[in-house]
Formats: sequence, structure tokens, C-alpha cells
Amino acid sequence: MDEVWKREEVASPCIKICVVHPAERLCVGCLRSIDEIAQWSRYSPEERRAIMAELPSRAPRLAKRRGGRQARLDP
Repeated sequence: MDEVWKREEVASPCIKICVVHPAERLCVGCLRSIDEIAQWSRYSPEERRAIMAELPSRAPRLAKRRGGRQARLDP
């Protein structure tokens, strides 16, 4: 009976830190774009796997510092 509820799907990469980076337009938690998040349930397993494979390469785009305190202190 339990087999009915089991599905072979690619899980969402969501980690419940849903903040969109203003410049990159990516979620800082899962690294997906707003469009990818909105369409996730409609993607095929192949499309989801392709997105999941690409996510690690997006992380450096969010690691760039924009100045912070030291940039404000330097003349």
C-alpha cells in the first residue's frame, strides 16, 4: 500500500533560505532563478537534473563581496 505514495522524483534543492540576490537574480539558498523556482513542479526529471547539475557552478556568482565596511572606510 505504501508503494503508491512513493515517487521517483528529483527533489527540490530548496533549503528554506529564500532571498533573491538583487544583482544576480538567484535565490541565495538554492541558487535557482525565480523562473526555475516557479516552474520546478512542471519540469521533467531530466530538466530538474540538468538544473541541479548546474547549481554548484552558480555559487561563485554570489560570493563576490560588494565592499562592506572596509570599502566605506577607505578614501
